[in-house]
Amino acid sequence: MNRRELLQMVAAMTGTAVMGGEAFALRIDIDADAGSPHLPTLSHAGFPFSAREINLLDDIAETIIPKTDTPGAKAAKVGRFMEIMVRDCYTAAQQEAFLEGLKNFPSLCHAQYQKSFFNLNAKQKHALFVSLEKEAKHFNTGQSERDQERRQTLETENKDNNFALQKDFESLPKHFYTMVKQLTLLGFFTSETGATKTLRTVAVPGRYDGNVPYIKGQRAWA
Repeated sequence: MNRRELLQMVAAMTGTAVMGGEAFALRIDIDADAGSPHLPTLSHAGFPFSAREINLLDDIAETIIPKTDTPGAKAAKVGRFMEIMVRDCYTAAQQEAFLEGLKNFPSLCHAQYQKSFFNLNAKQKHALFVSLEKEAKHFNTGQSERDQERRQTLETENKDNNFALQKDFESLPKHFYTMVKQLTLLGFFTSETGATKTLRTVAVPGRYDGNVPYIKGQRAWA
């Protein structure tokens, strides 16, 4: 599975394009003066994440991909992966939305359960995430509708400008929970843990075989 295929899989599972996916897929080095592919300027305010923030992201990720007979997201250190992706691949607006969501998440847990996320039991975590999934779906639909209007406005403006003055379209940030879920899936299945312990991998692929026998219950290939 290559990077683009994985991004498509994550987008399908979460119902929206992966934030920062372009930079992840292409390994873009931002260099506007050299004329290389351009992404909006990133703001590194709020980095690095604190140890508690990393632990919180690991716990959230572990709830999404828990340990079973194979390791979960925490074993793959997905929290640290999220920090790197948000810092290096998100736009300034996406970073701000993620950091705001991360900042407000503990208060959300306290308001609903009067205790921290770390102290919630499995049933409470599941109920919280079900409600966040619904909230995120509604929020993302609104963002998509606003993006359509913004895209049309930008296209009209660009028609009246020469190429040098035309602006790139930047989508509005998605819901914090959507971003975390995307990064959890992306981080886990691109990690050594996810690729070798949950999926199957061949370090040096041999010949292509389009008719490999499948035994029910076998793991998918990385």
